[in-house]
Amino acid sequence: MNKRQLYYQVLNFGKIVSSALMLWKGLTVRTGSGSPAVVLLSGSMERAFHRGDFLFLANRVEDHPVGVEEIVVFRIEGREVPIVHRVLKIHEKQNGRMKFLTKGDNSVVDDRGLYKQGQHWLEKNDVVRRARGFVPYVGIVTILMNDDPKFQCAVLFLLVHCE
Repeated sequence: MNKRQLYYQVLNFGKIVSSALMLWKGLTVRTGSGSPAVVLLSGSMERAFHRGDFLFLANRVEDHPVGVEEIVVFRIEGREVPIVHRVLKIHEKQNGRMKFLTKGDNSVVDDRGLYKQGQHWLEKNDVVRRARGFVPYVGIVTILMNDDPKFQCAVLFLLVHCE
């Protein structure tokens, strides 16, 4: 391989990376969120979404009240990966504070077993975003890249050697 081909491949790779970054930045501006999308990593939402679906997120919980049956993204203290599940029940206290109980569509029981020990309801600050749209199976590449090192090597090889 001569220098010209190497430069060409580096420039192509740079175009791919910069296009992805521009798309991501455009989504962050459009949704007003630092993380405007997630990939579903499990089959817990199989009634509505499948593993590998790419979900677009919008609307902070503070902006509009969350309703029952709405699909939300929440974080549990001590867990790195956010969870995407449906709101099953809402409990509103007399002081106006709202608490949420969630459940995956494909789950038999509610999510109390996922919450931190002693927590029976999600607080408003646990709920990060709500789902607003999706593209089926687009995120499967992300899952394969994380799960299978051979697939990851094959994709990198193709990116470097394809012109």
